[in-house]
Amino acid sequence: MPRAKNNVAAHKRHKKVLDRAKGNFNGRSKLYRTALETVNKGMTYAYRDRRNKKRVFRS
Repeated sequence: MPRAKNNVAAHKRHKKVLDRAKGNFNGRSKLYRTALETVNKGMTYAYRDRRNKKRVFRS
């Protein structure tokens, strides 16, 4: 019996990343590996800048 690799969950994970990477250029929106890097970096910037926005409004 062949081994089941839980492709449903993997496909869902990949789809989530690629959906978040929409609007990026070339492979950044098409290839999972580069899209993942882009999305992670984007999320980091988003987290950082939500805090910076509060800082700007206070000043």
